[in-house]
Amino acid sequence: MISFLLPESKVRRIVIFVGLVIILELVIWIFGPRGLDVRDGRHDLGQNAIWLQHGWLGDRSWFVKYDKLDKLAHFRNPDRVRELAELLGRHNIRDVFPHLCPAGSDGRILPVDDKATEQFLDKFNDFRVMPWIGGVLSKNVILKDPLWRKTFVASIERLLTAHPRLAGLHLNIEPCPTGNSHFLRLLDEIKAVLPAGKILSVAAYPPPTILHPYPQVHWDKSYYLKVAKRVDQIAVMMYDTSIRFRMLYRHLMAEWTLEILRWTKGTKVLLGLPAYEDLQVEYHHADVENLTEALQGVHLGLTIFGQLPDNYQGTVIYSEWQMNASKWQVYRTHFVKSSGEQADREDLTDH
Repeated sequence: MISFLLPESKVRRIVIFVGLVIILELVIWIFGPRGLDVRDGRHDLGQNAIWLQHGWLGDRSWFVKYDKLDKLAHFRNPDRVRELAELLGRHNIRDVFPHLCPAGSDGRILPVDDKATEQFLDKFNDFRVMPWIGGVLSKNVILKDPLWRKTFVASIERLLTAHPRLAGLHLNIEPCPTGNSHFLRLLDEIKAVLPAGKILSVAAYPPPTILHPYPQVHWDKSYYLKVAKRVDQIAVMMYDTSIRFRMLYRHLMAEWTLEILRWTKGTKVLLGLPAYEDLQVEYHHADVENLTEALQGVHLGLTIFGQLPDNYQGTVIYSEWQMNASKWQVYRTHFVKSSGEQADREDLTDH
């Protein structure tokens, strides 16, 4: 049937690619490592991170626009904020990225609720809070436009001036193909205005791989080096691979762990873990890309190093709103170093 729908050359490429994947799966099954289950917390440095929902900092207009006014009381309740901080603290998470995307097409960051932001910072005083800013390239992020970049950077300055307890910011622009010089220019412009001690963190694509031949969502070594020189922290999105075989995904996570940490010496690295579902899409299969499988690959990669690299910071979970009691249990069992009582409580943001 495929041959009637596609040109012969494309059919041949598909057949060759599928054949290579099957062969690689067999090689890994017979000869290769299959992941590593580590339960003693040896790879947990107590400095992990997580991407958070928009509602924690976002102003009322966001709730109105997306018909979420019924959720406003949840995010504005000081007890809920405190409970979230306690939940994350029990799992050795110290960096949090509250969503503030997308930026406007004029470059302005979405507004925060000033009172809610200060309330959040009161309860998260033991964390590094870095708003998650950015958006979709060429839709609401116009990187090649100097005026857009100028407005965006000025917006960052205003946010950090209004809320000086923020630890910095987390930049996520997608798609951002490897070699994009406008992105590098924006990083330089942001870094130039950041107050002393503030962190510039970025969400990054993983390295290229034959298992996912889509160069537009991978960064090569040269680009990693250029980005790493301009930022303080890189959080790598190690998912959305379309892979359907668990062992292949574990193998890829181990390979990426090794490559990324070798390519970013001097810049702290967070290894991104998938905790989301995204049903009925081709780029993500939750029975393969999940916390259990991802962590086995990460553990294998880190074990190959022997001594943990100085630039390894920990893991970052995508995302808080997809976590629940069973997923927190997986994270505790397979990664978190216990520091006393670990209460089995449901994720208080799961609603």
